[in-house]
Amino acid sequence: MHTLHKQPQGLEIAIPGGKKLQLESLVLDYNGTLACDGVLLDGVRERLEMLSEQLKIYVLTADTFGKSQSGLRGLPCELVILPASNQDVGKLEFIKPLGMNRTVYIGNGYNDRLMIQEAALGIVVVQEEGAAMKTIMAADVVCPNILAALDLLISPLRLVATLRS
Repeated sequence: MHTLHKQPQGLEIAIPGGKKLQLESLVLDYNGTLACDGVLLDGVRERLEMLSEQLKIYVLTADTFGKSQSGLRGLPCELVILPASNQDVGKLEFIKPLGMNRTVYIGNGYNDRLMIQEAALGIVVVQEEGAAMKTIMAADVVCPNILAALDLLISPLRLVATLRS
């Protein structure tokens, strides 16, 4: 869909007593994470634009409502529409070439659990659709909404405070 024009610089976050995150890619679910009923949530556009300077952004979806392309129009991200079946495996296979140890993934559904578990940083958001319990259990962090999740990456000291040992 949309490609980035300049190479993002990456995001490095040192977690005291934990691992050092060297993130290059941000991968997100669309429906239930960035959007509700196919409509991009308020405040998401601006945050993704800011984060695109540091991370290459990918949005994965089955496009249940058929609105993801229009919702993401003009954003510096790559939209990937996956087949409706075996999405959990499809999403996991998508991040392998990106380098799972350099990827942050944000999602909420049962089909996000494998990527949440395998990504360097897995974040679950609990919004209007709720979140699958197995996905929550696989996550590093659970946030009340997508804005709070994206803000952890924009203001990484919040993430440090949550994950330090």
